[in-house]
Amino acid sequence: MNAQAGHGHDGASEVVTLGETMALMKAATPGPLAFTDSLGLGIGGAESNVAIALRRLGTTVTWVGRAGADSLGDLVVRELLAEGLDVVCTRDGSAPTGLMIKERRTNQTAKVWYYRSGSAGSGLAPEHIPADKISRARLLHITGITPALSDSAAKATQYAVDCAKDSGTLVSFDLNYRSALWSKEEASDVFRRLVSQADVVFAGDDEAAIAVGPAGDVRELARRVAELGPSQVIIKLGADGCAALVDGMEYRQPAIPIRAVDTVGAGDAFVGGYLAELLNGEPVQQRLLTAVKTGAYACLVSGDWEGMPRRSELPLLDAAEPVSR
Repeated sequence: MNAQAGHGHDGASEVVTLGETMALMKAATPGPLAFTDSLGLGIGGAESNVAIALRRLGTTVTWVGRAGADSLGDLVVRELLAEGLDVVCTRDGSAPTGLMIKERRTNQTAKVWYYRSGSAGSGLAPEHIPADKISRARLLHITGITPALSDSAAKATQYAVDCAKDSGTLVSFDLNYRSALWSKEEASDVFRRLVSQADVVFAGDDEAAIAVGPAGDVRELARRVAELGPSQVIIKLGADGCAALVDGMEYRQPAIPIRAVDTVGAGDAFVGGYLAELLNGEPVQQRLLTAVKTGAYACLVSGDWEGMPRRSELPLLDAAEPVSR
């Protein structure tokens, strides 16, 4: 059974993104999962994390994906609709919604266990992609996770990119390498192809090296990535901030100093912050500043997306007074 479910609005969104959002179970306190007697239930997925970050900053977003015709699929759709997204979700009665379980072994380290083989989300295919929404959007955002899920998901990703290129829609690509899904060797050629078709590329320094080989410094990495075609290359450096090469100009932006609670989702928040400012027509340095601020916010709570800031909250990281009245 396939059924279309969940729509937040009927108008064209500024951004379209696609991928798998899974149910997420996590312990409230650190310790071995085998001795944890209760788990909290939520959702998580790189592309929907970016979508939520964008929406909270005022950008309209369509998320495209698949979920099982089960209670976990209901949870995914309900949460994304509640965040104000336009949700285009095919519900599959023959496959389950994917699940990930987060184990916090210590306060500083976490392990994520994935149960997504044969999931509804991994069955994403070209026929599930709304070409009309992509053609009317200003930007399509994809990640390197979706093409690693299955052959059909890889074809869906390429179809979405082709739709964007045909209609003049900008393409943003976050490499987002997942070693649990494929090897670096398998990812390399796919990454290079998608980088060559993208206008904006995001990558950690280790991820960029998968596509273009290791380099002595991040400036060289960014230059090699840019040589493949994108005009904007942003290298995410975590606690060291980021480096960027935009239209041939180099930029650096330090991170916002914080006490991190959970770094999962920080990279997605960073991407959302940058893209929101890009679409607002802000200069590069402002895009990078908002990106590191949104990334910092994501680290302040335990969760993949819950800490994403609203635009009115961005100045709070600069506030001298701890209480706003």
